[in-house]
Amino acid sequence: MSLAVTLVPCLKDNYAYLLADRTAGLCAVVDPSEPEPVRQALAREGLRLTHILNTHHHWDHTGGNEVLKAEFGARVVGPAKDAARIPGIDEGVSEAAPFQFGPHLGRILEVPAHTSGAITFVFGDMAFTGDTLFAMGCGRLFEGDPPMMWASLSKLMTLGDDTKIYCGHEYTLSNGRFALTLEPDNAALQARMRAVEEMRARNEPTVPSTLALEKLTNPFLRPDSAELRRTLGMEQASNVDVFAETRHRKDNF
Repeated sequence: MSLAVTLVPCLKDNYAYLLADRTAGLCAVVDPSEPEPVRQALAREGLRLTHILNTHHHWDHTGGNEVLKAEFGARVVGPAKDAARIPGIDEGVSEAAPFQFGPHLGRILEVPAHTSGAITFVFGDMAFTGDTLFAMGCGRLFEGDPPMMWASLSKLMTLGDDTKIYCGHEYTLSNGRFALTLEPDNAALQARMRAVEEMRARNEPTVPSTLALEKLTNPFLRPDSAELRRTLGMEQASNVDVFAETRHRKDNF
């Protein structure tokens, strides 16, 4: 039985996700920043919350934890290495201790840098990346450095190309505009931006993406791109150094 995903917009530009197996009577919410949109989505879908999954400790991914836990008796699951900063945590998970969601095994990838304890939940061909990997972007390095984030993104790139990327925010339009400053001649990027602009004009979400599409259009996964390197004037630099300069420029974009 596959897991059904429902996207739940929260706050200004956050996404939480319901992950449901109706047969097993299971429903998790990934990164609930606030309780009310989650409550409304559960009611619309006729689901009862059993689990809360957190990719990292930031309030805009955990702000709904304690209210939803109290209301539904849901079990809070988050990074074991950051358990002290996950509100209401019941179960710490890691690469060595994955998450068993009824009949579904949730692989855990430890992807530090945005926060020191950041993780990605992987269920089959779906990856919930929080604020580590965005559509055409990556998270700021609040608690890590460029080598750490490049290692984390490289780990995510070992997933299958058909993996759907469910990220934590609707940042795609801004991310794509930045990407075009580095690879203006990237045909895949140009085509994607046209599609993204049309989707956002209709107020439609641009997620999930796929890992294949990210590899073609996300500058943070493309430090080996000749065009990107020429733009930066870093033709002979290491991938980590190119990534670091790309992140620096995005921070100031």
